[in-house]
Amino acid sequence: MSSNAPSAAATSPAIVLTGDRPTGPLHLGHYIGSLKSRLELQDTHKQFILLADTQAMTDNVGRHQRVTENVLEVALDYLAVGIDPEKSTIFIQSQIPELYELSMVLLNLVTVSRLERNPTIKEEIRLRNFERDIPAGFLTYPVSQAADITAFKATLVPVGNDQLPMIEQTNELVRKFNSVVGKDILVECKELLSATSRLPGIDGKAKMSKSLGNSIALGASAAEIKKAVNAMYTDPNHLKVEDPGQVDGNVVFSFLDAFDDDKAAVEELKAHYRRGGLGDSVVKRRLEAQLQAMIEPIRTRREAYAQDKGEVLAMLKRGTERARAVAAKTLSEVNASMGLNYFD
Repeated sequence: MSSNAPSAAATSPAIVLTGDRPTGPLHLGHYIGSLKSRLELQDTHKQFILLADTQAMTDNVGRHQRVTENVLEVALDYLAVGIDPEKSTIFIQSQIPELYELSMVLLNLVTVSRLERNPTIKEEIRLRNFERDIPAGFLTYPVSQAADITAFKATLVPVGNDQLPMIEQTNELVRKFNSVVGKDILVECKELLSATSRLPGIDGKAKMSKSLGNSIALGASAAEIKKAVNAMYTDPNHLKVEDPGQVDGNVVFSFLDAFDDDKAAVEELKAHYRRGGLGDSVVKRRLEAQLQAMIEPIRTRREAYAQDKGEVLAMLKRGTERARAVAAKTLSEVNASMGLNYFD
């Protein structure tokens, strides 16, 4: 966690806003990067978790079913890892119209050039080869994200390093709005960084990603886990067991660092690997055992929840109703501060 994150006592109460784009089932990168910390936060903070389907639509034009069908899949992953809907409010972004209204208010406070300078947006545009054919919704999604955060007056937002510009832009908008209306209506937030913000893909070429096909799903079968570990990138120059091997950039050791609780044993394995005499197969067997033990109960719970998807949908409806009440209160304050409450 970031050293900049305020304590629960300092924020009175600390409110967390986090979530995921539902473009496919979640994987181990999501687990180590955010889900694990959400499990801890739900016992100490007021936590809102959004299924960001509206945001996912911004770069899935014509593939909207990919988004809508995965809302339930991601919700199943949440429940399977232990997110408690009685402790954490899980909601669907598109079902809260107040978020759209707040986005429109905030859009008037930012310029196109400022949005284009956002480093996160610039990188996402490059990755998607949008060049100048940028969907307006995609270009402005930092404003939508700011609306999500400010609607719940979140003080903590779990993010990776690549998302820090989003926090900066959210706080710029908060300060601008409060300055315009002459009172503190919206609140600034701080980032909450994961100890492991990015898990490499099993191919070692990029971060773990559903779209790149280099991930291990939280609901992966035992056979799928075994296949993925066996395919993991290690050290291409470690051709013989007796050869010294490189640990840096070795995906198997990156995973052991993230998921093996016996840190001393992992360090011993690293030292052995570096000096030679330790085969990749030995290290991979240890990692597979760790992942099998961790994923098996998650997979079992997921399969059980999937037996009653109607109840999962009802849970999402309850959470969305709770979240909408909070967002509506904030929007009412925003509108009143701007004189947009004509009929009150």
